[in-house]
Amino acid sequence: MLPFWIALQFLSSLPIRLPGMPTPQESGRSLLFYPLVGLLFGVLLMAMDHLLDGAPTLLHAVLLLAAWVILSGGLHLDGLADSADAWLGGFGDRERTLTIMKDPRSGPIAVVALVVVLLLKYSAVVALIGTHNGVGLLLAPVIGRAAMLALFLNTPYVRAGGLGQALADHLPRKTGVRMLAAVAVVCVLIGGGPAAWVLVVAAGGFFWLRRVMMRRLGGSTGDTAGAMLELLETLVLVTWALMCD
Repeated sequence: MLPFWIALQFLSSLPIRLPGMPTPQESGRSLLFYPLVGLLFGVLLMAMDHLLDGAPTLLHAVLLLAAWVILSGGLHLDGLADSADAWLGGFGDRERTLTIMKDPRSGPIAVVALVVVLLLKYSAVVALIGTHNGVGLLLAPVIGRAAMLALFLNTPYVRAGGLGQALADHLPRKTGVRMLAAVAVVCVLIGGGPAAWVLVVAAGGFFWLRRVMMRRLGGSTGDTAGAMLELLETLVLVTWALMCD
């Protein structure tokens, strides 16, 4: 189970301590457990949603969203901010885009991207609370993290020698494909027909974002993977809220 703990340590702010430095093979296998980490997030969010039942709706939604951000440690929001800055400031140039992603500072477009995504998530959570349908709180983190697995399965990693390269090189690909199929089945079993449509929409978003990455960078980076997760979580939440209205 070490690969699971590696995934949980990397993707969350939970106080996880590993027994030692993981091997590249163990790190690569940790990608298989990304959807399971998303499932854990979803279960915790649904439990919190249940505990907050009866609280003022806006406060309820803010607390859920704050818990969501805290659970992930803001890791993927940082990737979204860096990617937004780089895509605008890169002016279509690959090397300039990659250079801007390394800059820890955030420009106006990064702030705008974060505000828009968080507002969309907040609005969708408010809608879910109003319809008493919190399944979207489970589907979004699962599908978002499954998308990261899918991205490493079929997209080159452009920063040679980085952590992402080690993950991609040692990812068991056949097992990864089976994991993605299992995630799709579980999502449909949990959410029924609407979940199947959500998966279709998420797949469309995934392939569009992958195409954008390939055209600009020729592959993905850790920042673009985080940005994809945040954008697909938002897409899943909004789609689920619209379908369950």
